[in-house]
Amino acid sequence: MPHLTVEYCTELADDLAPRELLKALNRTLIASGLFSATDIKSRAVALDTVLVGDGAPDRFVHIEVALLSGRSIEVRRKLAEALLASAETVLDETAQRPLQVSVEVRELDKECYAKRVL
Repeated sequence: MPHLTVEYCTELADDLAPRELLKALNRTLIASGLFSATDIKSRAVALDTVLVGDGAPDRFVHIEVALLSGRSIEVRRKLAEALLASAETVLDETAQRPLQVSVEVRELDKECYAKRVL
């Protein structure tokens, strides 16, 4: 834990290096001191069909982090802000404007989560 998912519009494919963005976000998660590197599972998902409002512009990146329950709202808020700053640093170097970037840190119920390392 955590699971990190980056969703982005396929329009950004030429501007965005998803693996580099994931690396930067993973470094931020590790630097938080909340997780060990081997516990972080990250993936980037390109979305073919998107619409923002009336369709102008349709360029966005959404970062979702799913954590096991139990951390305070303040800890989750700080984590969201740190991830947003990290993403902005990477995207400032690559992505065309305008671009919306959002981060959501949500909880997974510990009692309903199962994991094994095989």
